[in-house]
Amino acid sequence: MTDYVESKQDGDVVTLTIRRPEKLNALDAKVLAELTSELCELIAQATPPRAVVLTGEGKAFVAGADIAGMAELTPAQAKAFAAQGHGVGVLIETAPFPVIAAVNGFALGGGCELALACDFIYASEKAKFGQPEVKLGVIPGFGGTQRLARRVGLGRARELVYTGDMIDAAEALRIGLVNAVFAPDALLAKAMETAKKIAAQGPLAIAAAKRVMLNGADADLRTANELEATAFAALFGSADQREGMRAFLDKRTATFSGS
Repeated sequence: MTDYVESKQDGDVVTLTIRRPEKLNALDAKVLAELTSELCELIAQATPPRAVVLTGEGKAFVAGADIAGMAELTPAQAKAFAAQGHGVGVLIETAPFPVIAAVNGFALGGGCELALACDFIYASEKAKFGQPEVKLGVIPGFGGTQRLARRVGLGRARELVYTGDMIDAAEALRIGLVNAVFAPDALLAKAMETAKKIAAQGPLAIAAAKRVMLNGADADLRTANELEATAFAALFGSADQREGMRAFLDKRTATFSGS
């Protein structure tokens, strides 16, 4: 555990909890550095986790970037801060394991952007989402203008970014920003249930599916399908493929080694 990010392992699943509740878990350079460090450590492990749940302590997931720390930034400093936030998003997107955002409360500004970098989002009924940066005279700086549009469509993303409006969990579900909404006391259990279900699958296959879906998203269909076919074929050289198919034929549960 670092000062602001707690890492807790449960079998093949790791829960990362941002712990700065007195500031509603606002992201500053230190929190972003600790998130970077924790993610890099998990990715570099000889046996990485098979799924990660990302959440926040208290009544916020992440209420945004730390405005007090941003107010006097120069353009050069702001660019460096944005690069740090984007770096966390890239680590989440390219990690060999899925990352599920369990949004327990406010996910505004940088918090919404952090959730958007995750593979998918589960939300508490108390969750609130928004990109309110225009109210501060700036725009989203950690990928919000891009990932939000890819998640909910350009028109709805423009509306949320241009107005700075905050939406509740029900509306986030309606527009496809989140995958599911749960009672507050059930959120983490539901996220963990899904994470463990993912962790029971072939980890090489999950990593390949994540990589192909990410890299194919901006490619033309023919190129994307070729990425898929290449990854599909490569998995036939793995012990996991042999175990998975033998287990199916033997009518037993597969035990995957990640090799």
